[in-house]
Amino acid sequence: MNTRAYLLLGSNIGNRGANLRTALVALSAIGKITKESSIYETAAWGKTDQPPFYNQVVEIQTTVRAHELLAELLGIEVRMGRIRTSKWGERIIDIDILFYGEEIIEAPQLTIPHPQLQFRRFTLAPLNEIAPTLKHPKLKTSIYDLLTNCPDVLPVEIVAKRVSDS
Repeated sequence: MNTRAYLLLGSNIGNRGANLRTALVALSAIGKITKESSIYETAAWGKTDQPPFYNQVVEIQTTVRAHELLAELLGIEVRMGRIRTSKWGERIIDIDILFYGEEIIEAPQLTIPHPQLQFRRFTLAPLNEIAPTLKHPKLKTSIYDLLTNCPDVLPVEIVAKRVSDS
């Protein structure tokens, strides 16, 4: 079974652009990347006393089940050198599952859709670029409408324009 998943990539340590590219290469071993947003620079959210992030959203077609996908993503983070020291802290790479098909999962290690995405402009702006009409399966609202009504006012600016979709 092939499932369409949306992933958020983020980096604010080292060469942020290179970190995102390295993560994309690693993701291609898990499934086919079918869409990539532009790269956005965003102010740190949650823990604001740190460098700004580069964020990007990708759509991936994968045969890996949701919990296995999470394990693969955590493995990529570790292989790239991520060390978890504090919640919302600095990181070389962070890869979050935003959506996994239309599934709703509420498990101790995994919640899908991502429980905070509707409150985060840095997630919604790149997601809106590649999937504005995608409906949130719990909120029954499009990504465009979630972005339009997002309470987050932190700046989100494109730093590298998307070239094209695969």
